Amino acid sequence: MRRTTGKIDFSDIPEASTEQLRAMRRVGRPPIGDAPRQLIAIRVDAGVLEQFRKAARRKGVGYQTLINDVLAKHVRKDVA
Repeated sequence: MRRTTGKIDFSDIPEASTEQLRAMRRVGRPPIGDAPRQLIAIRVDAGVLEQFRKAARRKGVGYQTLINDVLAKHVRKDVA
């Protein structure tokens, strides 16, 4: 695949109208609770992640939500 080294010319793309801007929606998930969550990257063992995913499916929640809940309970109980 060939890469261009120059800048891309966007001058031929028309500006969005007020109606188009009004119709646009936010991409991504809405914040849960009062404050949005912070995006981080962590490394976990594949087996640990798979167990969280299985448990999350059983509970009907997202695995990241489940991980957050487990961490929050741990912090409240053992760290605070």
